[in-house]
Amino acid sequence: MNKGSMLGYDLNEKSCQISYYDETKDEPVTLEVAVDNYQIPLMLGYFRDRWVYGKEAKRLATVNEGCTVSDLFNRAVRQEKVRVGAKTHDAVWLLAKFISLSLEEFEKITYITFSVPDNNIDMTKMLKGIGRHLGIEKDHICVQDYKESFCQYMFYQPKELWQYESALFYCDAQEIKAYMLRRLNTVSGRGNEKFVTVDEVANARMKELEAIYPVLNVDKAKDADGRFKTFIQSVFEKKVVSSVYLTGEGFENNWYPNSLKVLCNGRRAFLGNNLYSKGACYTSIRKCRDYDEGPVYLDETKMTEQICLRMRVNGQEGWHPIVSWGTHWYEADGQWEVILEDTSDVEIHIETLAAGDLKVETVQLEGLPDRKDYSLRLLIETMFLDERTCRLKFKDIGFGEFYPPTGFQVEKEIHLGGINGQFNSMS
Repeated sequence: MNKGSMLGYDLNEKSCQISYYDETKDEPVTLEVAVDNYQIPLMLGYFRDRWVYGKEAKRLATVNEGCTVSDLFNRAVRQEKVRVGAKTHDAVWLLAKFISLSLEEFEKITYITFSVPDNNIDMTKMLKGIGRHLGIEKDHICVQDYKESFCQYMFYQPKELWQYESALFYCDAQEIKAYMLRRLNTVSGRGNEKFVTVDEVANARMKELEAIYPVLNVDKAKDADGRFKTFIQSVFEKKVVSSVYLTGEGFENNWYPNSLKVLCNGRRAFLGNNLYSKGACYTSIRKCRDYDEGPVYLDETKMTEQICLRMRVNGQEGWHPIVSWGTHWYEADGQWEVILEDTSDVEIHIETLAAGDLKVETVQLEGLPDRKDYSLRLLIETMFLDERTCRLKFKDIGFGEFYPPTGFQVEKEIHLGGINGQFNSMS
C-alpha cells in the first residue's frame, strides 16, 4: 500500500503521528490509528520472535506478555543501552525499529520531514541517520522543531489567517504555552522576500489542569477557564491576531467556554492535534517541488547571512546563493559544478540580513589554465567548520575529453558574523 511518498513525521516523548501527501486532495492527510485518533503510542514490544509497536505494544504491556520498551525518544537522545529480553540494544536502534515499523505501509518514501519539540545538531544527526538506515537519501530527510512546523503549516493556509499575527496555544496536563507567528522587519534592498519567525511569548503552569485532565472536575474547570482567559488577554494585549490554533491533549475536554469566547472575538480559532505532522509534510512537499517562493523562516538557530556567486542558472544570470539564509550551518554543505567564461578572479558576495551589509571577497585563480569558449569547468564545494566559518574549495575538473583536470585547487575561508545577536536585531 502506497499512501504517498512525501511524509511529515511528528515525534515526541509520548507518541508519533504521520501525515502524508494525498494527490487526490493535493494536501496532507493524517494517518488514523482509530476513528479521529492520530496518535501512535511510542512503544515497542517483542513477543514470540516478533517486534510490534504502538497500540499492539501497549496491549502487551497491559496484559503483561512479552517484553515492552517505552520512553524510546528520550532514551535514544541519551544514547542509552536497553535490555529487551535476553538481548541488549542501542536505544537509537530501537527508535529506528519503531519508526521503520510505523512506516511499513509506505512502499517508497521520496522525502520525509521529522518534527520534534526541540531541534539541534545532535537531534538532526540522529534522525537523519535513522532515515538513511531506512533507505531514504540523506538530502531527502529534514528535521525541524514544532515552531517551524507551525510556520510551514501556516504558509499553506489562506493568507487572511496570517495577515497579521497568528497564535498557537499548546496545553498538556500541567502547562499552557503561547506562541506567536509574526513577520520580521527586514532591511531594504532584499527584494520581495519575506521573513517570519515564531516566538514563545508566554507560558503558565496551572495546577487546576491536573485536576481536570483527563476527567472533568467542574469547580477546577471554572478556575482553569478563568485563569486561561486572563492568560489569553495578556498574550493578545496590543496585538492584532488573525487566527488562533489550539493543540495538545489538554484541550480535549471543553473546560474553557469563556476563554473560547475571547479567542474567537474577531478572529478564527481552530482545534486539532495534527498540526505539527501536517506542517512537516508541507515542508516535504515544498522541498520535493523545489518551491523557494514564500516566506523564509528564521530563528536563533538559523543563518541570517547568505553567500552568493554570480552564475547563470536556467538561462538567467544573477547572484545565486550557494549558502542560503534560513538554513542551519550544519546542513549548509554542498557542491556545484560551474562553467566560467574566463579565468578572471571569482567574486563572492556575503549578504547580512540583520544589518543590510554586503561584504565582497575575492578568490584568486592564478595558475588556472586559460581556456576560452566556456570550456573551464570548476567544482565548488562549501563546508562549514563551525557556525561562523565556511570553507570554499574551487577545483578544476576538466571538460570532458577535450581538457583533462589539471589538479588546480584553491581554498577560501569565509568568516561570518555568526548568529549571536544578529537575529534579535531584526525584531
